[in-house]
Amino acid sequence: MASGVGPVGGLFASRASRRRGIAYLLLIAATLILMAFSSAGPVVEVPQGIGYAFRPLEAALTDTARGIDSIVGAVTEIDQLRRANAALLQENERLRADNARTTEIARENEQLTGLLQLRSGLDYTTVAATVIARESSEFRRVISLDVGTNQGVKVGDVVIAAGGALAGRVIGVGADASSVLLVNDTSSTVIGQVQSSAATGEVIGQLGGVLIMQNIDSTERIQVGEEVVTAGIELGSGVRSPYPKGLLIGQVVDVTRDANAVVQTAYLQPSAELDKLEYVLVITNYEGGLPDIVEQPTNVTNPDGTLPDTEQPFLTPGPSGSGSGGVAVPLPTPTLGP
Repeated sequence: MASGVGPVGGLFASRASRRRGIAYLLLIAATLILMAFSSAGPVVEVPQGIGYAFRPLEAALTDTARGIDSIVGAVTEIDQLRRANAALLQENERLRADNARTTEIARENEQLTGLLQLRSGLDYTTVAATVIARESSEFRRVISLDVGTNQGVKVGDVVIAAGGALAGRVIGVGADASSVLLVNDTSSTVIGQVQSSAATGEVIGQLGGVLIMQNIDSTERIQVGEEVVTAGIELGSGVRSPYPKGLLIGQVVDVTRDANAVVQTAYLQPSAELDKLEYVLVITNYEGGLPDIVEQPTNVTNPDGTLPDTEQPFLTPGPSGSGSGGVAVPLPTPTLGP
C-alpha cells in the first residue's frame, strides 16, 4: 500500500491553512486600525471614563487598606507599649526596693553614728552590739546580743542605748552571745534620781511600757516632764549601784501623791525605745556594789589614832544617800562569800 495523504486529507489541510491565514490577516488589520485610531478622542475617553467610574471603588479600597494598616499599626504599637509598661513597672519595683534599702541603710548609719558619738563621750570601755533576738512575752522583757565573753562581756555588765539611755543589764553570757534583762521587765529595779531636785526612788519595770518610780519622799515636788537618771548608789547602804551614775532612765509623765503618805509615786516614760532596740553599747569595765576589799576604807588606825597612809575612814551615808555630810565611824569589815 502506498503511503501519503489522500485527496480528501489534502483538501481538509489546505482549508485549515487558509482559515488560519485569514484569521491572522484579520487580527493584523484590526491591530492596525486600533493603532490608527488610538489617539482619537473617543478612544482616549473610554479608559478615562472607566477609571472615573471605578474611582469611588478605588478610594474605598484605598481607605480600607489604610484602615487595615492603621489597625495593624495600632496593635503593634499597643504590644510595644505593653512591653514598655511591663519594663517600666519592673524598673519601678527595682527602684522602690533600692530606695527602701537606701532608707534602711541611712537609718542604721544614723543609729550607729549616734552610738559612736555616745561612746566617745563616755568614761567607760564599751562594746558595740546588735540585738539578734527578743523575748517579749507577758512576763519577760529580755533581748539577746551578738557579743559575749570573747568580746569581754560578763554577767552584770550594763547595757545602754542611743543618747545614753539605760537599757538593762547582762544576765547571761556565752562565747559570742549574751542575754540582757531590760529595765521594763517586772524583775528589774533601778535606783533613780530626779535631775532637778535629786530626789531618789526605786524604778520598777512594767510590761505595759511605763516605769514606776516609787518610795519618793513626799516632801519632794516632782513635776511632769522632769528627767530621771540613775543615782549611782544603792539606797539604804550607800554603796555603789550596779548602774553607773547619770544614765537616762525616763521622763516623768504622771505623779501620784497622798497627803497622808510619807512617800509618793511617779510614772516614767523610758528614754530608750526598749521594744525597738537594734544597736546598743555594753559597758564592760564598770564595777558596782562594794569595791574590792583591798580598796575599801579601813577601820584600822595607828597607835596614835591616825589612819595609815593612803587610807580613808568609813563614812555613814548622808541624808541624800551619797555619803556626803556623814560621820566617820568604824564599820565591821565585810565578809566575802565563797
